[in-house]
Amino acid sequence: MGSNKSQNVTGHKDLVFVGTYSLVFMAGLTLNVIALVVFCQTKLRSHTMVYMTNLAVADLLLISTLPVRIYYYLGFSGLSQNLCEGLGVVLLVNMYGSIFLLTCMSFDRCMAVCYPMSSRVKEGRKKASLVCLGVWMLTVGASLPIYLKKKPGNNQTLCFMSDPVYATQPVAVFTTLTIGFGIPLTTMMTCSWFLVRAINRSTVAQTDVIDSRKIRRMITVNLVIFLVCFLPYHLILGLLYINYVPSLCTALHYSLVLACVNAMLDPLAYYFTTETFRKNMDIGTVRKMWPLHSNSLDDNNQSHNPLNT
Repeated sequence: MGSNKSQNVTGHKDLVFVGTYSLVFMAGLTLNVIALVVFCQTKLRSHTMVYMTNLAVADLLLISTLPVRIYYYLGFSGLSQNLCEGLGVVLLVNMYGSIFLLTCMSFDRCMAVCYPMSSRVKEGRKKASLVCLGVWMLTVGASLPIYLKKKPGNNQTLCFMSDPVYATQPVAVFTTLTIGFGIPLTTMMTCSWFLVRAINRSTVAQTDVIDSRKIRRMITVNLVIFLVCFLPYHLILGLLYINYVPSLCTALHYSLVLACVNAMLDPLAYYFTTETFRKNMDIGTVRKMWPLHSNSLDDNNQSHNPLNT
């Protein structure tokens, strides 16, 4: 560990990484900052908004590390392996934090729509802040030992291109594929199915109060973002454990880029959630940010009442 600390890692030039990370940095930073401003200025905060706020914070945490990755993939040297490992921890915390928070958002909506009159559900939804705290503790606590653990005698001086050591640990791989991805994916798909069924059976959904097409679009967007960003990494991770070959290691690095793209796509989930359910969102805040559209937004939103879910 001490010998690696003083070494400067030579950058690995790759314009695909540079272009993707640059796009995620610029778009993700802008969209998530706007989202946080809107959330913080909202007078009435819903339970779902608590999850969205934590998700935006997690995304901004990841986005803040991308300039270092861009620097590395431009081919520059001077990065210590310890710094690279630390930023790798941030990526893992963001990835699994996003997975769990998106799952919590899906479950929260499902409970609100399917059991709107249940007092037990209402009380449970009030614990959103505690759930988010638990997500942060779980992701940070699980990511640190898995990522930082090294094989004895293994000389890791490749920064972000280092082989994922944790991919060879059976307990780590099993936990990652089941608790980290399998259970959240199953939960999201189950909640989505219950939401669609509730919409189809609801007489309210057939009126102008709820736009069932927008709700279905919201469900589709959430699932697509989840699968596109996180499925490739976990699929390749499983294959890599079965057959540890260099080509799969390279593919795993590219799949991590998709995981970072999630930081740019998450605001889409915010948009579809607020557009569909119109949950306690201060639309006036958005109008102030975009004054050119204020007149048209006034006319379109005065006749709509928020639907609490």
